[in-house]
Amino acid sequence: MLKDIKLIVYDFDGVMTDNRVVVHEDGMESVIVNRADGLGVNIIKEIGIPQMILSTETSSVVEARAKKLGIPVIQGVGDKKKVLAAYCKENKINPNNILYVGNDINDKEVMGTIGYPVAPSDAHLDIKKLAKHTLETKGGYGVVKELAEILKGRMRNGTAK
Repeated sequence: MLKDIKLIVYDFDGVMTDNRVVVHEDGMESVIVNRADGLGVNIIKEIGIPQMILSTETSSVVEARAKKLGIPVIQGVGDKKKVLAAYCKENKINPNNILYVGNDINDKEVMGTIGYPVAPSDAHLDIKKLAKHTLETKGGYGVVKELAEILKGRMRNGTAK
């Protein structure tokens, strides 16, 4: 599997967050992310697999987190399947070589078009049914770190199939 992955795509809310948002009195929103995911992104960078965030939301929080992680983000996406297909065409990536981590029904359509759908442990039941792998970690609690450790372990053990 590992040798076939050419891109890892993350949904943001419910994958890198626990899917909750704090709304402040002034209307500003904030979320909590897990620093372990930053380590996970760096481990995957060392492996050499490109990563990106694909989010329905348009938020300065998502943009700031992507910038801090040093990975691209496409946000404000109404049709994730269509946007990812266009991205793949533009970058000459076969959708079968994409690992996508999603958690909710707005990820279902796109996850049905890629090679490696992955879900956090607290994902929507329909997403878990679609996933080729369900992680032990809940969204917002180190999903990317767990994925990175799995990929790194497969490299170390020579099971990069």
